[in-house]
Amino acid sequence: MTLLALGINHKTAPVALRERVTFSPDTLDKALESLLSQPMVQGGVVLSTCNRTELYLSVEEEGDLQESLIRWLCDYHQLNEEDLRNSLYWHQDNDAVSHLMRVASGLDSLILGEPQILGQVKKAFADSSRGHLHVSELERMFQKSFSVAKRVRTETDIGASAVSVAFAACTLARQIFESLSSVTVLLVGAGETIELVARHLREHRVKKMLIANRTRERAQVLADEVGAEVIALSDVDERLKEADIIISSTASPLPIIGKGMVERALKARRNQPMLLVDIAVPRDVEPDVSKLANAYLYSVDDLQNIIQHNMAQRHAAAQQAETIVEQETSEFMAWLRAQSVSETIRDYRSQADQVRDELTARALAALQQGGDAEAIMQDLARKLTNRLIHTPTKSLQQAARDGDDERLNILRDSLGLE
Repeated sequence: MTLLALGINHKTAPVALRERVTFSPDTLDKALESLLSQPMVQGGVVLSTCNRTELYLSVEEEGDLQESLIRWLCDYHQLNEEDLRNSLYWHQDNDAVSHLMRVASGLDSLILGEPQILGQVKKAFADSSRGHLHVSELERMFQKSFSVAKRVRTETDIGASAVSVAFAACTLARQIFESLSSVTVLLVGAGETIELVARHLREHRVKKMLIANRTRERAQVLADEVGAEVIALSDVDERLKEADIIISSTASPLPIIGKGMVERALKARRNQPMLLVDIAVPRDVEPDVSKLANAYLYSVDDLQNIIQHNMAQRHAAAQQAETIVEQETSEFMAWLRAQSVSETIRDYRSQADQVRDELTARALAALQQGGDAEAIMQDLARKLTNRLIHTPTKSLQQAARDGDDERLNILRDSLGLE
């Protein structure tokens, strides 16, 4: 039995190729049935995200195994083999185990340490397991990768620092305000970045959210999701005084929030401080706002500096994580090697049980016929001992006759002899 990982990702293939190799949820069962119908495949898990498509397999080793699997993947997606071959990577046994652990831990992600991939790996395993996964070694490999990912998160700072603009904006807000549960936030815009910001703020139980956007309908969809109030862009001047935090990201060619607008808001707030995070390019907030007392303005460049610093911290944490993955991979492979002898152990135990049952039956029969109990028990013990040590004794004698000291030492060790 061999464990394999075969796939492409953001490092090896452009999106134009990656999108042609994806497995959609509604076709996954059909794909797995086709994959498991291949004579060399015993079990499989398909991981398909926007950044990677990977097959994790338990297979019987064959001479043309790699070519057969590449051919299946190309046939299934109707791809030219040469278009795909140069972008594929292939990992076997130790390397396959290590690769899965690195993927689940976020060490192989586009954004180092991102946490979403672990959920995607768990879902891929659950989806592929329904009626398709029949190999304990493959299942054990995935369960082990989940525990390793958890250990990496617990023992390193791989995911502790913000490395996206949206998350960095929220992290900055949390650093300045001890708790977001008592603040009001005004979000200007309703694009993808603001959506992510709104979701982060909801997770941190912000007291109140206002969303101002040029298109009210788009803002309303987001507001319904995060429990916010929608206002018109024209109302920002009037409502600005309510906001402790303003985070803005629009496509406006001109600033939306001017110095005078912020001055009026601060006056109405009796100079209670305001945090303004402008992540728009061109900028939504006039730079002169930073000159106002109690107005703290951060631009997208400021956030990028935070992100670069945090990414450096993640790279340092990644070195610790790689050490954990290496250690856990070695432990898993040791377990896997131990499984290969399990059948031999079962056979050996079964043989010993047969000898015990045979001799016990004879002893019981002798007791029932009125024989001397002590003599029968001594005879049982002697015969059981002789039968059990007969084969090991012959092996020891043969090793000695052959002058095979290495084999002799192995036999002594296996028999528990000093």
